[in-house]
Amino acid sequence: MPVQYTDILIPKQSIIVQSIADQVYNFVRRDILTGELPPLSPIRQDTIAAKLKVSKIPLREALARLEQDGLVESSPNKGFFVRPISAREAREVFLLRLKLEPDATVEGSLSATEEDQEFAKQALLQLETVLNQSNNPEHVRFNRKFHMALMMPNIGTITFHIINQISILAERYVRVHIEPYARDQEALIAHRKIFEAWMQKDVKILKKLSKQHLQNTLSDLENELDHT
Repeated sequence: MPVQYTDILIPKQSIIVQSIADQVYNFVRRDILTGELPPLSPIRQDTIAAKLKVSKIPLREALARLEQDGLVESSPNKGFFVRPISAREAREVFLLRLKLEPDATVEGSLSATEEDQEFAKQALLQLETVLNQSNNPEHVRFNRKFHMALMMPNIGTITFHIINQISILAERYVRVHIEPYARDQEALIAHRKIFEAWMQKDVKILKKLSKQHLQNTLSDLENELDHT
């Protein structure tokens, strides 16, 4: 049974109500993705709580979510700190994406209704808008939303959660890949080609483009991270 569209993609509601924990989660997550909180840096709970004027309860809830996402780690003696990034982890994450996403994207294309196609189109337009904004770290979230939108029409619940979790782990690496090297326009072209093949249900081209897109990102990351 295919999973339903959720706020992991583009919400259909015009109003999104966020809890305090959600707001704290987004704040800390953004600081991690922008590098404001670099790898291995400690999460100063007192500082964040004072800055956001929140109690420790929603902050701990937010940090627990970030730990599940693979963005932070906790230690009995050190508290929470930002997880490091590495070429080894990048390889593991993107090899998993290569094994799962191209086939799921093809299946999504073949099963997509007109509503699904419009949904994916809007996801791409949002991604393009954010990528054209300088220094907006949210492009990694919209990148995930776009790729998930292509797979959503025919994806099982378990597969969805596995791929989405891997994609969350990939977000920091997508930022490392795009931002320092101004690859935003290159990414725009690649996504547009993938979307066009997806809309045309061109299985052969779509699978080739999906694999090529992920493999190119992995190759660049391995080269960049091995020399840092």
